[in-house]
Amino acid sequence: MIRPLVIAGIWLLAVGAVALTVFAHAGWGVAAAVLLGLALLGSWDLIQRRHTILRLYPIIGHVRFLMEMIRPEVRQYFIESNIEATPFDRETRDLVYERAKGTKSDEPFGTERDVTALGYEFLRHSLRARFADDLDPRVRLGGPDCTQPYDIALLNVSAMSFGALSANAIRALNTGAARGGFAHDTGEGGISPYHLAGGGDLIWEIGSGYFGCRDADGRFDAAQFAEKAALPAVKAISIKLSQGAKPGLGGVLPGAKVSAEIAETRGVPVGRTVVSPPAHTAFGTPVEFAHFIAALRRASGGKPVGFKLCVGARTEFLSLCKGFLATGITPDFVIVDGAEGGTGAAPQEFEDHVGMPLTEGLMLVHNCLVGTGLRDRVAVGASGKVASGVDIVSRVCQGADFTMAARAMMFAVGCIQALKCHTNRCPTGVATQDPARGRALDVADKAARVVNFQRATVASAAQIVASMGLEGFDELSPAMLNRRIEGQRTNTYAEIYEWLAPGELLGDPPQSWRSDWVTASADAFV
Repeated sequence: MIRPLVIAGIWLLAVGAVALTVFAHAGWGVAAAVLLGLALLGSWDLIQRRHTILRLYPIIGHVRFLMEMIRPEVRQYFIESNIEATPFDRETRDLVYERAKGTKSDEPFGTERDVTALGYEFLRHSLRARFADDLDPRVRLGGPDCTQPYDIALLNVSAMSFGALSANAIRALNTGAARGGFAHDTGEGGISPYHLAGGGDLIWEIGSGYFGCRDADGRFDAAQFAEKAALPAVKAISIKLSQGAKPGLGGVLPGAKVSAEIAETRGVPVGRTVVSPPAHTAFGTPVEFAHFIAALRRASGGKPVGFKLCVGARTEFLSLCKGFLATGITPDFVIVDGAEGGTGAAPQEFEDHVGMPLTEGLMLVHNCLVGTGLRDRVAVGASGKVASGVDIVSRVCQGADFTMAARAMMFAVGCIQALKCHTNRCPTGVATQDPARGRALDVADKAARVVNFQRATVASAAQIVASMGLEGFDELSPAMLNRRIEGQRTNTYAEIYEWLAPGELLGDPPQSWRSDWVTASADAFV
């Protein structure tokens, strides 16, 4: 409310200056002109819908855009205040912004990357390159026990809860998902009205707090689950075992942030701090987990049910596989979350040193499923640093079937990485529950940007695959992704890492896997 009052004050000063110019002295004309210009600019900033920053910071917000025009280094400062806070470099971040705005074009003067650096990765291309035919490839979620399979897009909105993001940010993401035909993961905070507002396909994420399907004691409530899982918008259910930002920790929502709206969505008391347990209470062993998956699939009417995790010990995931083999029950998908962080707030030590990075975790999950003969029944998703077509293709080479993006989608709806999420004073209305700041984010404009970014990125990935001389993403392999490992030496992922053959663990496991395979148990997470 203070912003319109300030602009109204400038208008009053401008009118006063004009009166002084007419009735007192012509010298007031300069002041009148300046004040009129500021009043008009401020009024336009308040009513325009393209830039949230200008709606929240009329007039002074133009300083940021002026600095962007002067030189890229200054733009960098305004985009982020701490480069170490994110794995996204400037080039990738700018790519997201430009694609979201529909302005990305070819770049002059070659790459900004140091192609001689250790760890530099590149994809092979082919003299049999062609134009891409399918710019919207789909991946089937649904194993043999799933009666309502879902064909998911190659790039989707990763888990971000209402509460962490504003109502309008959730609405923009969901509206974009509906228009673009891709999925929107709800995050563990439950299904809010804003997740349903845009008509987008939902992946309902259920964490250890069972928000939206919990009883008074915080335990899983099957009746509530069945009611919400029957919603037409819910296309799949994802059980969150852990997340990359804070593997081994449950979420904490301070009581001051638990508004009536959030309390209704999560099924918790208003104003009371909500703590999610570090682990689930609905199951305690791999076999019990498999039966829990089957129970959710039945209760949802046969919709795809999978799980998300940040990989910890290899023996634990092998234990899960043994549980699936022992019961004959398999998930329809697994989403691998990288320990690089993501959008979730977490202690620095957990962000930096706990959990397996996405590359290693993704390849481990893929190999475990291949080695146990389960890979053809389970789709694998990669949730991590996915912001470009190359990111998508690289993740598929490493074992993924589809991808999820969180931070890049936040950029698409206007996040400038001000690192103010925890203060509730997000300058773009994305990560805040302040009603005035949230309302400043225009849903229609930002939804269009989400669609632009997703479509352009998937199209880029499809063209990269076509430029590799391939017919589709299913032809990608680890041998097509190269990495500089020392000096002038580069190897493919097929050469650097070990890859299991289908069912190899069930027969004569290789020596490097034998100890973990023997240790793993269907009756305990070991």
